Amino acid sequence: MANVIRAIEALADVIIANKEKLTELDAAIGDADHGINMARGFEAVKAKLKTAQPDDIGAVLKLVGMTLISTVGGASGPLYGTAFLRAAAIAQGKTTVDGPMAGQMLAAAITGIKERGKAVQGEKTMLDALEPAYNAFQYGLSMNKTMAECLELAVNAAQDGVEYTKTIIATKGRASYLGERSLGHQDAGATSSYLILAALTQLAKKQSQAGEP
Repeated sequence: MANVIRAIEALADVIIANKEKLTELDAAIGDADHGINMARGFEAVKAKLKTAQPDDIGAVLKLVGMTLISTVGGASGPLYGTAFLRAAAIAQGKTTVDGPMAGQMLAAAITGIKERGKAVQGEKTMLDALEPAYNAFQYGLSMNKTMAECLELAVNAAQDGVEYTKTIIATKGRASYLGERSLGHQDAGATSSYLILAALTQLAKKQSQAGEP
């Protein structure tokens, strides 16, 4: 459980640290508020984790999801909130996470984003980072790699996905109004998804090197 709390704090810290970068990316093709909104949401998450005493991983993720929905403006709050709530359902009653469970949680999160956002991969959204990340993670599992190794494969695929968003026209959200003018710009949501996976990967690698489960 302590590792899960540390993981949430780590991804919150990376979003807060990249607030200006995410807002700058969003300013080019969106509402110029992605970083501001996400940072506000994760500040609220960190504050709640200091006083909450969740019994299991599902409860932690539910707290995160509900907090993001209530504090993050725009489309990001409902999308990220839904992702965490769907992952929470997989983790209900669990106090540790292994590779297969992590894969199930990521799959559930992606399904929630697709359903809530009525989006698919290839529309210049966070899914362009998350779906390749999931596929890479599952490939790692099939090759009997460790959690940290699977996450490293996932984050590399997510980074490639972020780069891919520069090459396509947005067909979802505010950016879709720009049409071809959205070419050449990377999606802020895909970037924040990559940053979250990168934070989790770094933490997993540190824990693995320290011999922690």
